[in-house]
Amino acid sequence: MNDLLLRACRSEPVPRPPVWLMRQAGRYLPEYRAIRARHDFLTMVRTPELAAQITLQPVDLLGVDAAILFSDILVVPAAMGLALSVEDGTGPVFHDPIRAAADVDRLRVFEPEVALAFQLEAIRLARQSLAGRVPLIGFAGGPWTLASYMVEGGGTREYRVMRRMLAEAPALVRRLLELLTAAVTASLRAQVQAGAEVVQVFESAAGALGPRDFLELALPSLSQVVKAARATGVPVIAFAPGAACGLSAIARETTAEVVGIDWHTDPAVARAALSAGAVACQGNLDPAWLFAPPAVIRERTREMVAAFGPRGYIVNLGHGVLPETPVAHVQEFVAASQGR
Repeated sequence: MNDLLLRACRSEPVPRPPVWLMRQAGRYLPEYRAIRARHDFLTMVRTPELAAQITLQPVDLLGVDAAILFSDILVVPAAMGLALSVEDGTGPVFHDPIRAAADVDRLRVFEPEVALAFQLEAIRLARQSLAGRVPLIGFAGGPWTLASYMVEGGGTREYRVMRRMLAEAPALVRRLLELLTAAVTASLRAQVQAGAEVVQVFESAAGALGPRDFLELALPSLSQVVKAARATGVPVIAFAPGAACGLSAIARETTAEVVGIDWHTDPAVARAALSAGAVACQGNLDPAWLFAPPAVIRERTREMVAAFGPRGYIVNLGHGVLPETPVAHVQEFVAASQGR
């Protein structure tokens, strides 16, 4: 078995840093688009056979050192009772967003084995098909990020509705975060029981908050989720892009084995904040640089790997692969990181 990822998560010596990519199973792959042409997004997510097939595509096509489950962070709010659709050109939409206490009251507690059975079966199928070739990563959204989607009703750049609610009704936001903390914890535990060997928590909306609010509001919920996931015995990666000011606090409070680094953060700064290797780093090439000529991709990738150092490091991007990225350029990134 290729266990480079598992060893790197624990900051053990490895012959080379492992590599995988956020959103590595996605629209940039022709094989993914062929399936997408026949099925809408949520059908793919909710059909275990399709989700497992898509999960494995990058392992075969790119030679990455890990597979990450094809799913979506918003399956958790949907399981809590919010009506979700994913519309071409618009993205995810909640048709009954959270705007008042009554909206929070109607959220339901769910059993992952029932409400998210499709996701757990996809994990089992993917593990079976991988046959130990590489580890399988499960994931979930962080409580603050999921709450933001639920309040805004979909994706946003400014988080106006959520930030206003935080100012006007902080107790309501905290109540929502408590419910989501329990829901995300249950989801991650179930994923591990189904076969996930590593889990990543995406606190993707961390950058919507200033330092004080992140540390006082988002980080405590994220910490509870990560600690609960760690208690299952698998390594946990905490990724909070836009919260570089809190890297050391994220490592300290969550006790995550790995902290994801966005492309706004210099590797030396990240290493210093994470005690020079006591906590593993993951990242952090700007995904836009995968549009550069192959020679530039290789140069930047090698510089990044050298800057982070060989131990306690996982090669990745600073966020997900962009949909228009040429497959050959992603392959260059993977090959360069592996010394090929």
